[in-house]
Amino acid sequence: MKRIAKFHKVSFEQFAEGWLGEFPDSNREEAGKIYEEIKLPRRATVGSAGYDFFAPSDFVLAPGRTIKIPTGIRVEMEEDWVLKCYPRSGLGFKFRLQLNNTVGIIDSDYFYSDNEGHIFVKLTNDTNENKTVCVKKGTGFMQGIFVEYGITVDDEVTDIRNGGLGSTTAARG
Repeated sequence: MKRIAKFHKVSFEQFAEGWLGEFPDSNREEAGKIYEEIKLPRRATVGSAGYDFFAPSDFVLAPGRTIKIPTGIRVEMEEDWVLKCYPRSGLGFKFRLQLNNTVGIIDSDYFYSDNEGHIFVKLTNDTNENKTVCVKKGTGFMQGIFVEYGITVDDEVTDIRNGGLGSTTAARG
């Protein structure tokens, strides 16, 4: 098995900026307590492909509601690899919990962005059975799977990323 990546926490400053931006009723002290208890993603078993991301705090999602969660996590990985993120299977199956972009794609160069490669997750409870999703702090809610990829033989890209969502298409407009 290839070992191609390592998870890290973002700096407290980066986490606090993200957390307070999404949860303005919170304060720096609360953000600090949450930050200190962030758990790095890990696999549950030897045969697991996915690395579980753990909820940094409790959250409840009523049917049709959406939440954006700063995870406090970044990932350093070799070139030619990508981290693909999905909801945990059980939450998707039981509640139709979905990532708003269907599959989160974390590129290898995102680690070096101005925001330290901070991974945010936007989730929607898309239930058609009127179920409310309750996730406790420290519970796995998303999983990431590392995938190797290739490029075309005539690829000549030289642009460098400096941002998050949508930043890889900014130069091409």
